Amino acid sequence: MKLRSILIIVLSVSIAIAPHFSYGQESAQPYVSNVSNTGTTVAAFLEIGAGARAQAMGGAFTSVADDATAMYWNPAGISRLGRIETTFNYTNWFVETQYAYAGVVAPVGNMGAVGVNVTHFDFGEQPVRTIARPEGTGEVYGASDIALGLAYAMNLTDRFSMGFNFKYINQRIWHESANGFAMDLGALYDTPLRGLRLGFAIQNFGTDMRLEGRDLRRAYDPDPLNYGNDAINVNFETDQFALPLKFRFGVSYELALSKSHSFLLVSDLLHPLNNSESINIGFEYVAFDAFQLRAGYESLFERDAINGLSLGAGIHYKLQNRMIIIFDYGWADWGVFSSVNRFSVGLGF
Repeated sequence: MKLRSILIIVLSVSIAIAPHFSYGQESAQPYVSNVSNTGTTVAAFLEIGAGARAQAMGGAFTSVADDATAMYWNPAGISRLGRIETTFNYTNWFVETQYAYAGVVAPVGNMGAVGVNVTHFDFGEQPVRTIARPEGTGEVYGASDIALGLAYAMNLTDRFSMGFNFKYINQRIWHESANGFAMDLGALYDTPLRGLRLGFAIQNFGTDMRLEGRDLRRAYDPDPLNYGNDAINVNFETDQFALPLKFRFGVSYELALSKSHSFLLVSDLLHPLNNSESINIGFEYVAFDAFQLRAGYESLFERDAINGLSLGAGIHYKLQNRMIIIFDYGWADWGVFSSVNRFSVGLGF
């Protein structure tokens, strides 16, 4: 009965939030159909994905979520760790931009687990150019994004876990910035079939964001035909845009090949606000609880997808004092944008 009540709660939350997934998916023009809504949301850095391990498996990590990057993929997973774990991920992204994700998770006894995480995306600095001075004015401007998260999760039963990740989001370009707040909600369920696990997550459910700043202030003459105050300061109001809301449903199956070898098969179904539905798939082979080989394919059936194949490997080295040192590498093909290399390091104790 307890499990049935939990599943009813989860279903109710999904139904309550479901209308937001279809928001913007349909055009206001009645004769236009099959609109993907691509490029209509802000804070695109929230969709890059945390951790070389998860990305090497094609980004299919919703039902796995068994390391500190679970705060990104499915916050319910941090309640299953049972230890303090830290992670740092660095990615040299497109056109000389940099992506970094860092997090730490700690158990809090029977209360579950808590975690903090930081996501940072840096565009670097560029010279300020004007029509009069196309070579530059001597000034430089920068742009960067950051998300600060606080996560909490608990095991409601021995098979079912739920978690939340609350985050503050800031995007900045020169003197303008936009602020927002969002929540990630996730759940994990270990089925009676050994090795089979289900997971779901709702990512970036939150406020719209609008750019504001001093460069939007201009002098304005409200009545140019008559003499009066011709230098009234006004602020231009930019449009506000929604966050990249996304629903993820994942299935994973772990098969023990022997005492020293295992095989993990994973799959995620994605329903985003700003794109068409797609599927991610991947696998992980583990030898001696220390060496991993991974592969995956991302964005299957997504309209106009340019990314796909991913590969990776990892080493999880256990010391005598039970400390675990984690090294992961992931590579992904991005078509015309070439490839992306991801590196992650972590500690567990």
